[in-house]
Amino acid sequence: MMERLTNFFTNLMRRFLPDAFVFAIGLTILTMILAMVVEGQGVQEMVLAWGDGFWDLLAFTTQMAVILAMGYVLATAPITDKLLNKIAAKVHTPKGAIMVATLVGALGSYLNWGFGLVIGGIIARKLAMNVKGVHYPLIIAAAYSGFTFYGLGLSASIPVLISTPGHPLEASMGIIPLAETIFSLPMIITAIVLLVTLPFVNAALHPKKKENIIEINPALYEEKSAVASNVLEDNTLATRLNNSRFLSYAIGIIGLVYVFWYFLDGNTLNLNIINFIILFLGIILLGTPAKYMQSLNSGIGTISGIILQFPFYAGIMAIMASSGLVDTIAAAFVNFSTAQSLPFWGIVSSFFINFFAPSAGGHWVVQGPFMIDAAKELGASISQTSMSVMLGNAWNDLVQPFWILPALALSKLKLKDIMGYLVMIMFYVGIIYVAACLIWGYFL
Repeated sequence: MMERLTNFFTNLMRRFLPDAFVFAIGLTILTMILAMVVEGQGVQEMVLAWGDGFWDLLAFTTQMAVILAMGYVLATAPITDKLLNKIAAKVHTPKGAIMVATLVGALGSYLNWGFGLVIGGIIARKLAMNVKGVHYPLIIAAAYSGFTFYGLGLSASIPVLISTPGHPLEASMGIIPLAETIFSLPMIITAIVLLVTLPFVNAALHPKKKENIIEINPALYEEKSAVASNVLEDNTLATRLNNSRFLSYAIGIIGLVYVFWYFLDGNTLNLNIINFIILFLGIILLGTPAKYMQSLNSGIGTISGIILQFPFYAGIMAIMASSGLVDTIAAAFVNFSTAQSLPFWGIVSSFFINFFAPSAGGHWVVQGPFMIDAAKELGASISQTSMSVMLGNAWNDLVQPFWILPALALSKLKLKDIMGYLVMIMFYVGIIYVAACLIWGYFL
């Protein structure tokens, strides 16, 4: 039954799902049409709102690009590469490979979403190379499915944002400590349940018939060292400086000392400090400035989709906000909510809104104010409501083409190759997240 259902969605996606950039263009046009039909907006107003908002998230785009590129460097550092090779060498069965790829992607994403996106794709490719009979599209999808753990982890954008003094909604909701969101008992239990069960679910999706298995082609996916030696034959001062371990260790230690003092002063996690940590940790692990630059250059290809498509989603978000569409969508769910059911409707509405606003930070900007007002009016928990929006975002990210781009860049697959499996995974993760919101809202 599961295999037939998986084949149905896989074939459906291969026939009808376009590339991610085409999806972004189509979603832009659809949002404009919805704004005009549902909200009565004019063509001129919507085109102007789209264009005016096109670059609104440029700073955030840069943060996202940096975290992904730096995450790539960290994930491909020699010490990390050796560890992944050891892990891959101990796996000998296709289902075991699927489970390991899921776990590595999940744990990496829990620590940092950019790191998880990259390390999951790398271990999946290594496993596909080493283990005969692995269905390559599925193992890439399984590794990517671990990305949903970022919503429960240390780089979860909304919980980190609302725990930071001076955040945009502080006046209406105050500061919500991480102990009430990602480190609350219900969310820790949710993360553990998902971490234990998701690898088995993904392994169960592996095709049983040999003719349905597509293995990796070693000729097309030849492993190359992420970092070359870059040691030139000459012994000039410039070459010695480029390959100086002293310079890398010195600046790396200075950076980490700053991080120590930063947290000692009572500061909290945010995107900038996360980027700062992985930048200087990567510099230390790579060993020399030249090796770091070479590794970074290799990772630049993983961010091209983000640089191209993020402005389109910023434009979509501008249309949603200026037309009132986001309020209409959220209100449709919230109007019949109670204090106990608001987290449930929060995750459901967040899931649909995330198609139009795939960044959790940008997503929160458009949905957060309405959800917090609803929570205050109904007497619902603000921390639960905020976390429900985060979980809806992380849930939808499983099928949101925007965030799949790095996995596609690393694997050289098309969106349609893996989306059918991700739809199946989305159904299961949705059950876990929705159950968590219902139990949290009604019983805890």
